[in-house]
Amino acid sequence: MQDESGKPEFWEAAFHERQEMWGFEPSRSAVLTRDFFVEKGVQQVLIPGIGYGRNARIFRDSGMTVTGIEISATAIEMARKHYGEDMTIYHGSVTAMPFDNRRYDGIFCYALIHLLDSEERRKLIRDCYHQLSDNGYMIFTVISKEADTYGKGTLIGKDRYAMFGGVNMFFYDEASIHEEFEAAGLLNISRVSESYPFYLITCRKETGAGT
Repeated sequence: MQDESGKPEFWEAAFHERQEMWGFEPSRSAVLTRDFFVEKGVQQVLIPGIGYGRNARIFRDSGMTVTGIEISATAIEMARKHYGEDMTIYHGSVTAMPFDNRRYDGIFCYALIHLLDSEERRKLIRDCYHQLSDNGYMIFTVISKEADTYGKGTLIGKDRYAMFGGVNMFFYDEASIHEEFEAAGLLNISRVSESYPFYLITCRKETGAGT
């Protein structure tokens, strides 16, 4: 069952009221991922939950082609205004993936999957993995149980809480990362501190791996 943070009207209201709420500087996770993708020669990047594009620009500036998925029409309009009309952005929820039949050699999903319930998280991981090309990489940024907000709000499932403003949030530890990502080519788990303590999860699709 989808929570409020998975509904278009939730994000429409958020972007309409707060506009460029996270500024224009890319997240630390995006910078680290860009550097990794450059090192690996990634050319085609999919960003589920692209928002208004603040994390997309550095990939494009590094010569990569970026495709986005975004639930908010307002955010898409903002992305067009700030970063041009030439970037493909599919309008819809990541829970409705796939939006095309392309394979990407890089996927970057920032601070999104922990807003979904367990079934939606499994589907997103599976859908992203399916859209990876052989030897492609996908990197997810997820919130850690070390965050001050862990345990706040109303418990609605294991390590999942109904919180401020209608947001439901699942908090990860290394055990839950292994449980959810192991079958999707889990390669590395690292920590990154931004607005919250996050994990940066890197997965790789081996040549000939199942989808």
